[in-house]
Amino acid sequence: AWLAADAKGRLRVGKYAGGENPVSDGLTPIVCFDVWEHAYYLDYQNRRADHVRALWGIVDWRIAEQRYEAR
Repeated sequence: AWLAADAKGRLRVGKYAGGENPVSDGLTPIVCFDVWEHAYYLDYQNRRADHVRALWGIVDWRIAEQRYEAR
């Protein structure tokens, strides 16, 4: 899942497959949250939902804000 911003600063959430990302749609990537098993297995085993619930503590939101402001 990607959080990205368009040229007017509107935030968009989307998913991309095969290594694509929001840049291909002319958007500025802000945050990517990987929910494939390889991203969380060591910490969460097969508990994907727990990994997603932990989103707020995993993402460095100050960095996300800097990316948004720099777009």
